[in-house]
This record gives sequence, structure tokens and C-alpha cells, in this order.
Amino acid sequence: MEKSNRKILIGRVVSDKMEKTRVVSVQRVARHSLYGKIVRKNKKYKIHDENNQSHKGDLVKIVESRPMSKDKKWRLAEVLEKTQL
Repeated sequence: MEKSNRKILIGRVVSDKMEKTRVVSVQRVARHSLYGKIVRKNKKYKIHDENNQSHKGDLVKIVESRPMSKDKKWRLAEVLEKTQL
């Protein structure tokens, strides 16, 4: 099995209005450094979706790749869960 150093993230598609590009929100949980409270943090990534197979609300797995534009440095690996329309 080939070992890859590429990062893999799981998130929800929040926008599918662009052609071959999706915006995915990835949520992570972190502990506040001073107060110790558990805090949810969100970050949005623009991803490359060659076949336009993901849509708003889908749960997707994204993989780090070569830069495809100024903002797109991730690509769609697979759609884990389709949303009900």
C-alpha cells in the first residue's frame, strides 16, 4: 500500500454556485488555551470538483493537491453522504 503525505479533511459543502469549484466548511474542535472551554472552529476551503458531483449540504472528503488557482489547493476525493432534496 502506498503511503501518502497529503492531508485529508472531511466537511460540508456550503456553496456549489461556481463551475467545477465548491466551498467546503470543515469544523474542528479545540480547547481554549486560557479558559479550557471546548470551542468549535470553522474554516472554509475552495475545492476542485471536476465532474460537479457534489452539491450543497453534502458531506465530502477532500485531499490536498497542487495549486489549481489562487485559492484552490484542495480537490474532491469522494462524496460520503448525499443530502436529501
